[in-house]
Formats: sequence, C-alpha cells, structure tokens
Amino acid sequence: MKFELPKLKYSYDALEPHIDRETMKIHYLKHHQGYIDKLNLIVEKDANLKGVTAEYMLANLGRIPSGIRQPVVNFAGGHVNHSFFWQIMTPEKTTPGELTNKLISNKWDSLEIFLEEYAKRALGIFGSGWVWLVVLNDQPGIDIVTTANQDSPISNGQTPVLGIDVWEHAYYLKYQSKRDEYIRAWMNVINWNTVEARLLKTERGPP
Repeated sequence: MKFELPKLKYSYDALEPHIDRETMKIHYLKHHQGYIDKLNLIVEKDANLKGVTAEYMLANLGRIPSGIRQPVVNFAGGHVNHSFFWQIMTPEKTTPGELTNKLISNKWDSLEIFLEEYAKRALGIFGSGWVWLVVLNDQPGIDIVTTANQDSPISNGQTPVLGIDVWEHAYYLKYQSKRDEYIRAWMNVINWNTVEARLLKTERGPP
C-alpha cells in the first residue's frame, strides 16, 4: 500500500482571507507530499510495514525497529497530522455542536476561555509543533496538549479532535513572524462539525 495525498474538500483559495492560496498550495503539494514520499521510502525497505496504516505505526512505536523509529515518527506523523489538519478546516461557517460545547464548558467554563487558552498554548510553542484538543486515554474528558515537530498524540494513546499546525511553513508567507495573527485567523476556519463527529465517535467507542 502506497500512501497518497488525501483529496482536499475545498480549493486552495477557499480559506482566504484567513489562510492564503499560496500557503495552502505549498503546504499541501510540497510539505505534505514530502512527508508521504519519505514515508513510502521507509515502507518500501521494510516488509513488515507494508499494508500497515500510518496511524497504526504511530500507535505502536514500540513495535517499530529502533533504527527507523524516529523517521516513522517524523514522516508517518507528518502525513497523519496534515491529513487531519485539512479536515479540521472549512470555508463554511460552523459552530460547536452539543457534545463539543458540553465538554468544553465542563473543562474551561466557556468556548471563549477555551479558545484563549488554546491560542496561548499555540503561541507558547518554541520552534515547530502542534497544539491539539484531545480525548484523554487515562481519565475522562478532554484537554489541550502540545507536540513537538511532527509527533502525534496518537503515540500517547490520545485521540485528537482539533489541531493547529504552528510550523512556520503553515503561515509565514502571509503572516511572517506574527504567529498570533495566524492563530486568531485560523480560528475562523475551524470545522466544528468535524470536531463534534470525532467526539461522538470516541463516545460510542469502536464498532
């Protein structure tokens, strides 16, 4: 099984003025494709990884040979993280669903407080990484977590339901060093329907 770019559900310019066309195009066609190409090279050289999903690799890093474990973290993580990132954005105006509102209010009292904390965590990342809203594996509820580089919360047994890429390639063409402006702009294109669907799926459990 060769990994491929997932099809975008919107055009490169659909998220403007918040995310510009050129950034979307480069991010998707160059950066994401680059992670996929390198992941495919790893899989070609290890028969045990053929037919294995990238999510499975990330959830079972202990089973990955030590010599290729970090490249798998980097490139399977880069593929899975970006595939999720495209899904969590939409040009349509959406609002948090019933379960999303309930869980966020239980943890942070209000959506506004949650978004402020989320922005604070995203702004506070040193270097490159991601900020996630995850369903926890060791206790009930949700929380904000950060990962460096292309590390995935899946590797910690957590289920991501929202995520922002704060690598400079995600925003530098439009926002330069103004990461805070990018974070605020990105919040306008969150696909809350996807967040709700993922939360509902975790509540129901596996089929």
